[in-house]
Amino acid sequence: MSLTDNQLMLLLKDTLQIDHVDIESELFSSGMLDSVSMVNLIAFIEEKAGVQVRAEDVTLENFDTPSRIARFVEASA
Repeated sequence: MSLTDNQLMLLLKDTLQIDHVDIESELFSSGMLDSVSMVNLIAFIEEKAGVQVRAEDVTLENFDTPSRIARFVEASA
């Protein structure tokens, strides 16, 4: 399984209702995502990409921008 940039952006915009987001938007640093949204994001990633996200993986380095999330998923697949 894989996760496309388009699927990720649709989740952020449509499901998590984050406006004005692009591939380099800082999701946590800017306050766009909260902890509840993050749980939904992780569940989506695990389901769509078939990767397990461990607690120690959830860092700004891996999850602050959609492009970082995509790189993390690609590296974990």
